[in-house]
Amino acid sequence: MKKILTCLLLISILTACFVVAFFALSVVKDDKEFNEVATEVTKNIDDKTDSKTDDTQKDSLTKEDTKSELTAAQKQENTDDAVSFQPHAVKSTKPSKYMKMTKINVNGKTLSNNKKYRAKQEISFEQGSVIRRRRTLNFQGSEYTAAEGIVTFRGNNFRDNPVWGTADFAENKLKSDWTYQTGKLTSQGKTWTGSGWTGQPLVVKWPRATKQVMNMHSWAKEDDSLVEVIYACLDGHIYFLDMKTGRQTRDTLDIGYTFKGAGALDPRGYPIMYVGSGYNSSKGKSRVFVISLIDGKVLYTFGDSDPFSLRGSLSFFDSSALVDAETDTLIYPGENGILYLIHLGTNYDEAQGTLSINPDRIVKWHYQGLRTGTSKYWLGMEDSAVIYKGYLYIQDNGGHFMCLDLNTLQLVWVQDCLDDSNGSPVMSIEDGKAYLYASTSFHFGWRSSSTAPIPIWKIDAETGEILWKTEYDCRSVSDLSGGVQSTIALGKNNLSDNLYVTVSRTGGLANGVLACLDKKTGKINWEHKAAYAWSSPICVYDQKGDGRVIYATSAGMMYLLDGKSGEVQDELHVSGSCIEASPVVYDDRLVIGTRGCQICGIKIL
Repeated sequence: MKKILTCLLLISILTACFVVAFFALSVVKDDKEFNEVATEVTKNIDDKTDSKTDDTQKDSLTKEDTKSELTAAQKQENTDDAVSFQPHAVKSTKPSKYMKMTKINVNGKTLSNNKKYRAKQEISFEQGSVIRRRRTLNFQGSEYTAAEGIVTFRGNNFRDNPVWGTADFAENKLKSDWTYQTGKLTSQGKTWTGSGWTGQPLVVKWPRATKQVMNMHSWAKEDDSLVEVIYACLDGHIYFLDMKTGRQTRDTLDIGYTFKGAGALDPRGYPIMYVGSGYNSSKGKSRVFVISLIDGKVLYTFGDSDPFSLRGSLSFFDSSALVDAETDTLIYPGENGILYLIHLGTNYDEAQGTLSINPDRIVKWHYQGLRTGTSKYWLGMEDSAVIYKGYLYIQDNGGHFMCLDLNTLQLVWVQDCLDDSNGSPVMSIEDGKAYLYASTSFHFGWRSSSTAPIPIWKIDAETGEILWKTEYDCRSVSDLSGGVQSTIALGKNNLSDNLYVTVSRTGGLANGVLACLDKKTGKINWEHKAAYAWSSPICVYDQKGDGRVIYATSAGMMYLLDGKSGEVQDELHVSGSCIEASPVVYDDRLVIGTRGCQICGIKIL
């Protein structure tokens, strides 16, 4: 009997322990779920307290994005709220040191008092900055666009990421995969071939529903893996290709104007392309085209022989536009010296397959520097602007680096960047501060007719002050400039201490270097010497964050380098002609155009 009672007691104790343990586990599980929900709710409240948060972009994030754990590297990044950012001039960057005047025109009327101007809707471009850094670190692209791909020059409003996804680098090789033949265009005695130095392909993986309303070939509409290459070229055509095979995805558009720049797609995922021509045509003066990618029709043009321009009838556009999705505003700098802010009045109904725009507020801003003229230090903007928190940063033809408040159109600061600039500035957030990296070209005969020092700068984005500079002696000949014609690549992940820049015509007219510099000091870590390059370098990463650098040269070569050491992993003879254009990468595939009338698809192995 005693044994039976002992057994029963033991069973009771074990049962009680089991019940307690089960309850404890349930509580832990419930607490974990509660904490996850509470964290998410807190995050949402914090987001809502920021009046400038972009709800549209928040909605575009997946549940996986919003619940993902922050890596150690991500925790070191700063949110928008934590970034010290109050742009202002100091003594050395006061606009009055460099500028003669600025003027504002609204719907055809020039304002008598610039200080009265205010944007109808605030332009901020701060939305999603945390997302931008998260996605960069997770190799997913930028927050600038809801589309999956590269929709503007160098990817986003920071101009810091022309790469989507990762590559394996199992073999550390580059392999030519396909080529597509382009053509040439002769206009006013000049012949333009292939792809120009500010040209870059755009790539996008369209949602299936969007493809159904576009004039794609039927096979392309049905291919759910399709990544479409959209490339505006010097021959006046816009090409549409399958990134994997080079096969045409739809009929080529013959616009008939030379396109030197990259163009841009609408960041909202709408089937709209914005592209400006870089030279006049037999069809008329150069201009900007807004094109429907539903049917290829031109919806709107502007900029040709604009009477508000101080450069007369010159109306070239090499910049790649940005669109503020929240305010439906197209932001387009021109070589005619005008910055355009156009409220588009976009109406896109995917279900009905209809698209229209109705521009109803056209704002123009122009400027004149104290030294700008018709023979030296020209007016005009050829590079692509950086925008952050409502401030636009751009270099120009006349040696000015400008910070402009987009909501008041007042110059905040101006820095002397010495010369004509074609490469775009790049923004970086480091330790709670916003910085800009930039350089310039060496225009023959302005500062010298032999050699000139070309600086690479790190600049305080708040004040315009130069924090460090590293110089290269460069050469030029008439119409073929040395210096830096490309846009700097900023290292991320295991390359986050470095930046990469191609310097042309240094060490000889035909020579150049890819320089790896330390972000904090400007110290040269290593150099790769080859034929000079106008093409912009890019950084590509594997899933672990280990980076490689890829760049192309005027000799038609492409190099794959270890981003840390500069060791050459592979080299590929892409073309017998010069490569000026800049590449993009989607996962393990690269696309670039050449002056030899080819668009080239390259596999990263």
